[in-house]
Amino acid sequence: MVTAPEPATGSGAGPIPSRQGRGALPAPLRAIARYLGIVPFGVYVILGLIIPMIAVGVGAFQDPDTGAWTTKNIDIATHGIYLTGFRESIILSIVASIVPGILGLLLAYAIFTASGRGGATLRRVAITMSGVFANFGGVPLAFLFITTLGSSGIETQWLKDIGWDIYGGGFSLYSVTGIIIVYLYFQIPLMVLVILPALEGLRPAWREAAENLGARTWSYWRYIGGPVLMPAVLGSVLLLFGFALSAYATAQALTSGTIPLTSIQIGSFLSGNVIAGQQNVGKALGLGMVVIIAVVMVFYILLQRRAAKWLR
Repeated sequence: MVTAPEPATGSGAGPIPSRQGRGALPAPLRAIARYLGIVPFGVYVILGLIIPMIAVGVGAFQDPDTGAWTTKNIDIATHGIYLTGFRESIILSIVASIVPGILGLLLAYAIFTASGRGGATLRRVAITMSGVFANFGGVPLAFLFITTLGSSGIETQWLKDIGWDIYGGGFSLYSVTGIIIVYLYFQIPLMVLVILPALEGLRPAWREAAENLGARTWSYWRYIGGPVLMPAVLGSVLLLFGFALSAYATAQALTSGTIPLTSIQIGSFLSGNVIAGQQNVGKALGLGMVVIIAVVMVFYILLQRRAAKWLR
């Protein structure tokens, strides 16, 4: 009859050390320490996003003189020049998101196919440059384009010397068209950064299986690659729309506030250029921007969740 060995006793064996040693924290403190790292970010979000958003929402429905609740600010913000500002901002953002979305997708696909053939260095360089260009904006970007494509810019003079006067045909850098051209500078690299991971999520086995079944390139992208990639592409375009809608410094520096964009109008209110009794109209405009961005972000999150099902 075989018996189980008795536990060893003596100087060579000791009790199994407990997971909670003398220096270990109690369970409640460990739970607190686990989430302690997000406290700075939480404070930043509360102070920089939540509280200002609440202040804007409350101020949009308050009379600046008496503090009474009113819808006068909302009524003013949705009529006249302010309604025109919303319309121009939305049109500008749509064009400045679809055009760079298409160009950025093509550029990202070129980088993706090149890196698949051993061009890892090209991929790293392209991603680095895209990160730099996507974060270059504001007054420096406006100054860059004014000195190159402005009415007296260097490249404008070069083109005029060879017989092409770009301002002779009605083009102006200081118009909505000019703003769209300037936005392409950072919107295309941003599209590359956000869509390249989705392209890399397309599994080579899908294309190999399609080719084994006789599918050509067009059939693969129409029935497999395109539907899988479409949610990520639409989500990226929505992200570009949000960036273009909220951009302020570049358009302000480029046009000196002559274009009726909502972001510029809000900046005008913040600088004190207001009519007596309409101080809170700027907050109503800000609330409108928050609502538009919130709707865009809801669709963006839904599309990203749908894309994540295939690109895991």
